[in-house]
Amino acid sequence: MSPTTTKNRWLIAASAMLIHLSIGSVYAYSVYQRPLQASQGWSIGDVTLGFTVAIFTLGMSTALLGRYVERYGPRVSGTAAAVAFAGGTILAGVAVEAGSHVGFVLTYGILAGVGLGLGYISPISTLVKWFPDRRGLATGLAVMGFGAGALVTGPIANYLIQSTSIPTTFYVLGVGYFVAMAAGAAYLEKPPEGWVPAGIDPDAVVETDSHGVVVATDLEQRTASEAIRTPQFYLVWLIIFINVSAGIMLLSVASNMTQAITGASAGVAATVVGLIGLFNGTGRIVWSSLSDYLGRTTTYAAFFGIQIVAFLALPRITAVPLFAGVLFLVITCYGGGFACLPAYLADLFGTQELGAIHGYTLTAWSMAGVAGPTLVARIVELTGSYELAFYVVAGALCVGLGCVGVLRWRMGVIRQAQLRGTPHGVELSGPDSR
Repeated sequence: MSPTTTKNRWLIAASAMLIHLSIGSVYAYSVYQRPLQASQGWSIGDVTLGFTVAIFTLGMSTALLGRYVERYGPRVSGTAAAVAFAGGTILAGVAVEAGSHVGFVLTYGILAGVGLGLGYISPISTLVKWFPDRRGLATGLAVMGFGAGALVTGPIANYLIQSTSIPTTFYVLGVGYFVAMAAGAAYLEKPPEGWVPAGIDPDAVVETDSHGVVVATDLEQRTASEAIRTPQFYLVWLIIFINVSAGIMLLSVASNMTQAITGASAGVAATVVGLIGLFNGTGRIVWSSLSDYLGRTTTYAAFFGIQIVAFLALPRITAVPLFAGVLFLVITCYGGGFACLPAYLADLFGTQELGAIHGYTLTAWSMAGVAGPTLVARIVELTGSYELAFYVVAGALCVGLGCVGVLRWRMGVIRQAQLRGTPHGVELSGPDSR
């Protein structure tokens, strides 16, 4: 008989969304760009550095703090994330008021960046355990908030900047972030040991795979240390790195690129950029929900197939509506890649130390956050065109599709070995690893 609980798993998902909506405000960072340049005299590179450091710190802190999340649980780690992210935002206001660029990078880039990383992974492993039957949907709901955070914060931040000041904007937003994140963290809790949703036999189901609930074996449960010693982990890392590099490259130059290729006005390009947040968030919930039925490997294969065609076509599309439509489709794959990742890792390694494994994998985000924008910037500087950048990324996406194929083959071999009763350790050093 499954243990009972007073918690509602849909409220757990809503609590996770509160945290991710708050930290997802980092995608609204562009609203600070011109006001900080005008008021502080900082260059565009100076202002952008705060965002770059925050994203890099996000990815690295997930690797360093994943075990902290597993040890102390989602409530403590979620509250710590609220303190770091909100505190970093408030102190960024103090740095701006003092005119300190170094202080701004340290507070918004590093302190708030740690809060970003901790807040991103804190609810995820908990959600997967609450939704063993709908892993993709559950994690998609949470990270949809991250993708859509800019839609909420952007207009509010813009209004506050216009009506008050930049420091006051950071103070008000920081307080708001703390209240929302602390409230979300307060309800988070792991389900009781052995709990499964009503209607599912707890004695027959130990784990789930990407097609729903199935009988599984204890061999599928890996610690973080065990997971990072497998080829599967590095294949997933490469898949995420390539997928994120492609999407973040477009995000970093979306406005200028739209104007250069289609001849659109700055106003039209700004509208396209504004809609990107909508498709980033929508893609997360749509693709992650579909992955529960398609399977995670098939879903990632679809991401790469769609993007290969899109990146080859985009340089030659001059009609704004068609260009924007293809761009939005790519962005759904970018967001969907994040949303499907926790469920995919749970499929591959189990949920025992999912938070830590997820954290290690998100270092790919840090690397891609530097690689994607740097690649397109250097190519445009050298050639004066975006065309070559699209073709280079299309080639990388072909490599990503190959990684998906290798991972599918490898997991098939592992499943067959399990059916034959071969121990995992023996199987991993067998013929399939050569």
